[in-house]
Amino acid sequence: MANDEKKLHIAMFPWLAFGHMIPYLELAKLIASKGHLISFISTPRNIDRLPKIPPTLASLINFVKLPLPHVQNLPDNAEATSDVPLNLVPFLKRSYDALQDSVTRFLEDSHPDWLLHDFCPYWLPPIARKLGIPSAFFSIVSAAALCFLGTKAYFGERKSPEDFTVPPRWVPFPTTVAFRLFEVFKIFGQGITGVEDDVSDVYRFVDVLQGCDIVAVRGCVEFEPEWLRLLEDLNGKPVLPVGQLPTTAFDSEDDTDTWRWMKAWLDLQSKGSVVYVAFGSEALPSQTELTEIALGLEQSKLPFFWVLRTRKGPADTELIELPEGFEERTKERGVVCTSWAPQLKILAHESVGGFLTHSGWSSVVESLQFERPLILLTFYADQGINAKVLDEKKIGYLIPRKEQDGSFTRDSVAESLRLVTVEEEGKAYRDKAKEMKGLFGDRDSQDRYVNSFLGYLKTHLQSQKVE
Repeated sequence: MANDEKKLHIAMFPWLAFGHMIPYLELAKLIASKGHLISFISTPRNIDRLPKIPPTLASLINFVKLPLPHVQNLPDNAEATSDVPLNLVPFLKRSYDALQDSVTRFLEDSHPDWLLHDFCPYWLPPIARKLGIPSAFFSIVSAAALCFLGTKAYFGERKSPEDFTVPPRWVPFPTTVAFRLFEVFKIFGQGITGVEDDVSDVYRFVDVLQGCDIVAVRGCVEFEPEWLRLLEDLNGKPVLPVGQLPTTAFDSEDDTDTWRWMKAWLDLQSKGSVVYVAFGSEALPSQTELTEIALGLEQSKLPFFWVLRTRKGPADTELIELPEGFEERTKERGVVCTSWAPQLKILAHESVGGFLTHSGWSSVVESLQFERPLILLTFYADQGINAKVLDEKKIGYLIPRKEQDGSFTRDSVAESLRLVTVEEEGKAYRDKAKEMKGLFGDRDSQDRYVNSFLGYLKTHLQSQKVE
């Protein structure tokens, strides 16, 4: 009984991307709501930009601000991937790696019961082991994406971009899940082979998978049972799904003011008619892509609400612009919002009938918890794998693109939007989105996953003491 009542101290160290920090914070809130203590480690500016937590959890979530060491070529105040264009992300990784000493000191001083870390700090599992702290790699990417990467035993086996466009030989069941060629081209250097002295993302992943004690995955058995089993078989260690972590919002007064005018516009639209367009904090279309998306939206004749980012931080010199006259021509049926928007509230509104998204998993979860069908346009990283998983299960529709360069047309955008949102042929996608609500938005199911995860963490600690 005493074991069940033990309150844990869990340290969390996510990668410096909001697509990673937010799911870590969601899990932190769920764990803290059970009375456990969280030390959430990140940089000062990132912590200040995180969503506010409920006052009831304030005493249980301790935000640990570690100043980000300066490295050459990284702009001042750049502390997250959303602050820099893609070509500067390697410098952000170098800066993150330079946090090694300060993270180690924190762990030595506080000695948490468990450490949950991301894919990036490949140097951290050996440090945790030396300090006697069990570590879990908490992956915000799916089990399918982790399986696709493989393990250290397979590292370097795939040498050409084309090798990544077919399912890996270690996947024993039939699947179509693989990258498309243009998606591999975008990540082949930084992500797969590494550039100059930089450690590649794939190496970080497989090294962390090998070094950690257990793997915690954002996901659920009901959605990807075969991938979760394979991940455990490949790595020879426990793989624990923690649920899909649907986002929970804590409103501030500023958010309410912003939402007021947006809701007023959405209220005027017919039920299920609006296309919501947003590509997260990381993905940014090129000027050519932006033009085709805009003209495709216009051509679709559907009402739309577009949250548009035109640059990634002050260091981004490639400002993208809407086609001339677009806003004027579509002002009667569309909104282009270039500031922050409450995505959860927009998706929850009954006028929204489809979501044009980059396939980032947080956006997928938010969409499906409100039964919104997905139109998929990938840009980077694991988005290509996510999109193929959704496509294979007929949960999302991939906008047709050229395999070699990923180009697409305004016609294909317009046709895809209409198909998924309003046309009879796309009803299967709308029905499937409704069916998914139970997996992606059920709070009781989410609670069971967190309880099961915490039960494992406690049992592991107890067994260590017995030994």
